[in-house]
Amino acid sequence: MGSGIATALILSNYPVILKEVNEKFLEAGIGRVRANLQSRVKKGKMTQEKFEKTISLLTGVLDYESFKDVDMVIEAIIENVSLKQQIFADLEKYCPPHCILASNTSTIDLNLIGERTYSKDRIVGAHFFSPAHVMPLLEIVRTNQTSPQVIVDLLDIGKKIKKTPIVVGNCTGFAVNRMFFPYTQAAFLLVERGTDLYLIDRAITKFGMPMGPFRLADLVGFGVAIATGMQFIENFPERTYKSMIIPIMQEDKRAGETTRKGFYLYDERRKASPDPEVKKFIEKARSMSGVAIDPKFAKLSEKDIVEMIFFPVVNEACRVFAEGIAVKAADLDIASVMGMGFPPYRGGIMFWADSLGSKYIYSRLEEWSSLYGEFFKPCAFLAERAGKGATLSAPVEEAKSKL
Repeated sequence: MGSGIATALILSNYPVILKEVNEKFLEAGIGRVRANLQSRVKKGKMTQEKFEKTISLLTGVLDYESFKDVDMVIEAIIENVSLKQQIFADLEKYCPPHCILASNTSTIDLNLIGERTYSKDRIVGAHFFSPAHVMPLLEIVRTNQTSPQVIVDLLDIGKKIKKTPIVVGNCTGFAVNRMFFPYTQAAFLLVERGTDLYLIDRAITKFGMPMGPFRLADLVGFGVAIATGMQFIENFPERTYKSMIIPIMQEDKRAGETTRKGFYLYDERRKASPDPEVKKFIEKARSMSGVAIDPKFAKLSEKDIVEMIFFPVVNEACRVFAEGIAVKAADLDIASVMGMGFPPYRGGIMFWADSLGSKYIYSRLEEWSSLYGEFFKPCAFLAERAGKGATLSAPVEEAKSKL
C-alpha cells in the first residue's frame, strides 16, 4: 500500500519521503515504486526522461529526522492498533505543528489510533484502495475532532493526484469496508450450507463484479481477511457470520494468491483454477460450526445467489447512511463502484437497490432472517423505508453533515 500511495503522489509531482523499519524493506518498497513507474514506461505512457525525473522525487529513510519539514504524513502499516498508536505518538514529536497526520487504515476506528496523540484535530483517515496508484477512490475519514481545514486540504490533494475523494464519518470499516463486510460473510454462509463456491464466484462475476468473493479473498490474502474480519466480529457481533473456513485453510499453509494456493490454485502467471481439495476444508468448517447442508442451497439460482450476497450489503449501506457516516446515498454509490468494483452500469449499490425496491429487499431479508438467523435481519432504516414504500436514497431528515 505504501509504495502504491507513494507512486500516486510522485506521479503528480509531490516530493515523497518513504520511511521503513530496515534497509531490506526500504529497498523492496522503493523497488515496487520503480516497478510501478517502469510499467508505465513499457506501456508508452511515460518517457524514460520523465521516469528519471519522477523517481527523483522519492527519498528513502529509516528514521524520523527528515520529518521536521513535511506537511502531511500517511501511515500505511499493517492493521495493528498498538503499533499504529506508537507511530502516531512518534509523528507528533517529529513533525511540524501544522502537519496533517493521516492513516490509511481500512477498518480501525481513528479515535483508537489517535488515543495517545494530543493534537487530535490533525488526525484524519486517507484510505486508498489497492493498488493505490490505480484505484480511483480516496475515502477521507473525519473524526468529531478533525479540523475542517485538514479535510479541505486532503480533498485538494485527492483531486491533484487524480482520485475521486468522498468524505465519510468515523466508525469501524468507515463507509466502503463496512458496507461490504457482509459480502464475503454471506458467501461463507452459502458455502457452509451447501452452495458450490465456484458457482458463487461465477454468478457474482456474471452480475458484473471484477471477481467473486472467494477470488477476492485470495487476492487480498488470508492474513488481511482475518485481521479485518476480526474488527467486524468485535464491533458488530450480533450480525456477523463467523466461519472457520479461512483459519482452517491457513493451517494447511494456504494464504491466497501469494502462496499460489487459496480457494483456487495459481500457476506462475497467476492464472486461477479451481482446487478440488477445498471441499475437505469446507466440510471441516461445517462440522465445527454445526451447520447442516440444506438441499435448497445446492440448487440456488444465480439470481438467488446475487440477492443473498448483495442484500446484506444493501442492509449495511442503509445503516451507514442512517447513522450519517455517509451524508448522501450518492457517496455510497460512488464508493461501491470505485472502491469495490460494483458494476458501474448498475449505478452503484443504493441506486441498484432502489431499482428493485425497498419493499422487495426488506421482504427477502426478513424471510431469510427467520430461516437463517440475525445475519440477514433488516435494519430499522430499511424497515421504515419499506413500510412507506420510500426509496432508500431519499435524504435522511436528521442527518446533518458534521462539516
